[in-house]
Amino acid sequence: MTEPLIRFDGETLGYGAVAVLADFRLAIAPGERVALLGRSGAGKSTLLNAIRARLLVTGRTTALVPQDHALVPILSTYHNIYMGRLDRHSLAHNLITLFRPFPRDRQEIGALARDLGILELLGKPVDELSGGQRQRSAVGRALYAGGEVLLADEPVSALDEHQAPAVLERLLSAFPTSIVALHDVGLAASHCTRMIGLKDGQLLFDVPAGQQDPDAIAKLYAR
Repeated sequence: MTEPLIRFDGETLGYGAVAVLADFRLAIAPGERVALLGRSGAGKSTLLNAIRARLLVTGRTTALVPQDHALVPILSTYHNIYMGRLDRHSLAHNLITLFRPFPRDRQEIGALARDLGILELLGKPVDELSGGQRQRSAVGRALYAGGEVLLADEPVSALDEHQAPAVLERLLSAFPTSIVALHDVGLAASHCTRMIGLKDGQLLFDVPAGQQDPDAIAKLYAR
């Protein structure tokens, strides 16, 4: 039997003294594509943060797409994507890159940007981009970072119905294991292998993708 990549066994997860997920139990195996579903405030971001903290302790390499993108507005799209590997280069390499990027870095980042439809935006400061363009820049940074596990919080929420599936698949296919908070049940069912529903700090369902109960989905999003 495969050892779980991450396990929570009756734990309370939250931030500070605030408990968001109580007596929480979950195990995720390597190779899974897990979708976290639920209304805002259900605990998806809390769970992603707890998973990331646990993975960092165990030395697993992770790539992150935060819900707020966490981009540096005054820097170019290129340099924001480059920050995915900032910790892998020397201080001298990073300083030179601010003024004159190295050819190999330009080639790799250019290829990613082309795939994401933002190649022409690489020279623009992020604060001049639209919401969807910023989101694709954050996705590009995660792709450039790489790693064993992807953790993404609504990574395609600002993209239209044509862009979102392609960008999501590009992102998920780049990582052995993915754990992604999504608001679109259809995207989750078509691109993930497992669907977890969170409601009011509780795990409402945990099923293979495609086997979700319509009544459970309706309950998940009911007020």
